[in-house]
Order: sequence, then structure tokens, then C-alpha cells
Amino acid sequence: MRIAFLGPPGTYTEEALTKAYDPGKEEFVPFPTVVDVIRAVEKGECSKGIVPIENSIEGSVTETLDYMAFNGDVLIEKEIVLEVKHYLIGVPGAVVKDIKKVVSHPQASAQCRNSLRSTFGEIEIIPALSTADAVKKVADLQDKEIAAIGNLFAARLYNLEILLKDISDYEDNLTRFVIIGKEKSPKTGYDKTSIVCFIAEDRPGGLLEILQEFSYRYINLTKIASRPTKEKFGSYCFFIDMEGHIDDEVIQTALNCLACKTAKLKVLGSYPRSI
Repeated sequence: MRIAFLGPPGTYTEEALTKAYDPGKEEFVPFPTVVDVIRAVEKGECSKGIVPIENSIEGSVTETLDYMAFNGDVLIEKEIVLEVKHYLIGVPGAVVKDIKKVVSHPQASAQCRNSLRSTFGEIEIIPALSTADAVKKVADLQDKEIAAIGNLFAARLYNLEILLKDISDYEDNLTRFVIIGKEKSPKTGYDKTSIVCFIAEDRPGGLLEILQEFSYRYINLTKIASRPTKEKFGSYCFFIDMEGHIDDEVIQTALNCLACKTAKLKVLGSYPRSI
């Protein structure tokens, strides 16, 4: 089976993927962006894919949410929560005091903002498509004044050295990844359902009417996030995660009632919960 992941090899996404699938039995296929991963599954180039969707420090991964809400024709089949440990990585012989630039994915540099400031003061951050892309750039440049933020797996893969360990600003740095595909996941009894809903018009009590459908039925919500609809200023859609499976009668009833109160309701998937 071909499984798409955010590449190049050595990303946290690939590390999370190894928790669900054996790289010796399945073919892991790297893609340069989250959107490319999702499109590969949509087109049938890969059977499944894995993308980051939420970080405990920086919140939602908007690139993932936006594409799945407005364009995506895939379903979430499973979630994986990975403890993220960031390392400052450099070429052999590099030392921290000589570093002038840091290459990083914006999410990773944001998660290490205070640590970088206390170590370097003001330092130039060069954006990369992923943490593994950042580490690969440093390996290609072979410049002792440039370091990357990445994981231990990437450092070993590209034969680089760890300059600083555990540079995240917070100890409990968790990232939630989702396996996407075209199949509906069966009910397990310990599930989560993700939806996105669009309010027909901006008016007082609009969001409350949505939330009441869950409150009435004692459905526990694990996440609520809003994103612009990109149609007009001040227009938003709402991403909601809830405990339970779409095959549960109480969930199905809530969603049926919700569909009557919203302009559009899209189910992103019902799938086994990780935590």
C-alpha cells in the first residue's frame, strides 16, 4: 500500500506514520506540502495519507483544515498523537555560539520562540516547507553558521549533529496527525467525529443554536475552532470535534438537526480516538 506523507524523509509526520504502519511492509511516499498529500489520496495516487491537524502549543494547522473544509474529498480514518521533541541541528563541527541563522518550518520555530530568543537574542529565521526540509537544507549547505530545527530521526538521516536538545518552549508539546483515505472507519466504541459547519447568516445566537444540539443530547465536544470562509469579510465556518461515532443514533440525530440550521454541514470523518 502506498501512503503519502509530508516530506522529505525525516519529518515528524513520517515519525507519526511509523506508529500506525510498518515502513518495511508499506510504501511511504513523500510529498512537499500538506495539500499535495491530500490531493494524492483524492486522485488515487496513494491509498492513504497522513497530515498534521493540530498542535497543543500553536493550535490548528490551518492549511490542513482549510483544504479539507473547502476542497477535500477524503475522510479522516484515524488519529495519531505524537510527542514532539525539537532539536537544534547543525553540520559536524558547528557550535551554538557561531550560529547566525536558523532554518525551520514556521510551526516549529513558533514552538521554540522563547528558547531561541534566550539562546541567540534576535536571529534570522529562514522558513522551510517542513522540519525535515530544514534539516536537509542545512545538510546541503554545509555551513557551520546555519542550524535547523528538527527531530532526532532527521539529524541521523542526514548525518548532522545535535547542538541543543529539547528546545521547545513547553514540555507537553503534542501534535495530532490524522490518517486520511476514502473509507469510513467502523465504530469501535471509543471514537471521535469531526465536522465543519457554515452558518447561513451572521446573527446573534447563530453559534449558540449549533452548540445547543450537542448540549441537549449530552454530547461532549473536544474541540471548537473557527476559520474564515474566504467568501467575505466577517464570514466564518466552525470546526467541531465530538466524542462518538456517526453510526451512534445520538450523533446522527444531532447532525440531522444541525443540517437544518446551517447553510452547509460537512462530515470530515468518524474514527478511533487516540487519547
